[in-house]
Amino acid sequence: MASPRTTKAPYACTACGATSLKWLGQCPECQAWGTIEERGTQAGGARVQAALVPASRAALSIVETPLDQVTHRPTGIGELDRVFGGGIVPGAAILFSGEPGVGKSTLLLELAARIASTGARVLYASAEESVSQVRLRAERTGALEPTLFLASESDLATVLGHIDQVDPALVIVDSVQTVASDTIDSLAGQPSQVREVASALIRVAKQRDVPVVLVGHVTKDGQVAGPRLLEHLVDVVAHVEGDRQTAVRFVRTLKNRFGPTDEVGCFEMTGDGMREVADPSGLFLSERGRQVPGTCVTIALEGRRPLPVEIQALVVATAAPNPRRVTNGVESSRVAMLLAVLERRLGIKLAQSDVYVSTVGGVRLVEPAADLAIVAAIASAASNRPVKPGTIAYGEVSLAGEVRRVTQAALRAAEAVRMGFPQVVSSESENVQTALRHALEPRRTAPDQAAGDGGAGRRGATRSARGSDAAEDA
Repeated sequence: MASPRTTKAPYACTACGATSLKWLGQCPECQAWGTIEERGTQAGGARVQAALVPASRAALSIVETPLDQVTHRPTGIGELDRVFGGGIVPGAAILFSGEPGVGKSTLLLELAARIASTGARVLYASAEESVSQVRLRAERTGALEPTLFLASESDLATVLGHIDQVDPALVIVDSVQTVASDTIDSLAGQPSQVREVASALIRVAKQRDVPVVLVGHVTKDGQVAGPRLLEHLVDVVAHVEGDRQTAVRFVRTLKNRFGPTDEVGCFEMTGDGMREVADPSGLFLSERGRQVPGTCVTIALEGRRPLPVEIQALVVATAAPNPRRVTNGVESSRVAMLLAVLERRLGIKLAQSDVYVSTVGGVRLVEPAADLAIVAAIASAASNRPVKPGTIAYGEVSLAGEVRRVTQAALRAAEAVRMGFPQVVSSESENVQTALRHALEPRRTAPDQAAGDGGAGRRGATRSARGSDAAEDA
């Protein structure tokens, strides 16, 4: 007898009723020939059933559709509220991703404590740590609240049971890749498991009108682990960025159905947990009393937030056949292109020099607006001429040596003035040569340069003289 699962097969034998997933010449049950036919009644029934739509659920014109006001509930953490568009929306499903050790669990535990401090119940379900381990971290960060409930579970049914028991105003699951469902015959973290777990938790969020935060692992490429469907199911995708060697962390939204996706929150990792940084403008600037050759400040945009970032460059003569090009915080391919522009358009020869380019504070710059500051820093280092005091530079440099306009120029200029940089060198300059003439100090004798070169050899100094003269002409 055919099982209930096989009755959904599209082919059946007209003699004995046996079913099959594909057409066969001979029935495997009664051995009759030519009796396997396609069953069309199921498809027809499905079409009729789909057409029976209740009048109460009829489609409405977009102008007649009622508008439900989406309210954002503040979290108590200003930087997170900025990222989420004013707070967390009830019933929202939020995916919180980031590299291991970047501070996801610490920040979410702080979020849970802030919500619980208002008297609301919060459930923090961790499948990666025991309850005592989470309690220890909560004591260190000061996140002890009586209405914050902890659970260490990796079974989906048990987590759903805890939600029914606690009836929380916020649910945090750490992480979605370590929770498994007994209804799926696979290990935790497999695409089928992640899909089932996420779908069940999102369903609970919509039914109970309770926001659910899912912590997501990332791959070595920085993508969220698991099926791509996970990012489509949730309402908000937030990603935590930061270098492990520095304490600065950025939280940015890659997807937000209830707010903007171009906002960034800034935090600082401390021994007491994650602390928000309301004004991070001074984090990426060096503190020195005088200008040093090879440094230039630019205004980078992190979301809609302007951040002054100092770029440092060092040019050293070398006798090696293959000069080194070392970058930190900027794209090496972008620096290589700018070096070609300097040599071709300005005549600054760096083929026999090692070039090092880095940003202060470990921040990573990816936008083309930092091109002009990188060029100014390299030219300043090559000519031993510092950038003029109070000067800031931003603009995209083309292969033709032109300085192009950048987005949010007025916002960048206002931030430069606020930070004490009255002179802005940007796209108002016709080309790179004009921009460098406005940005760099006039050539003057630097007796310390010869002493600094010292044992490097007179031959290396002579080799880089051509590049220094070209930079001065700029």
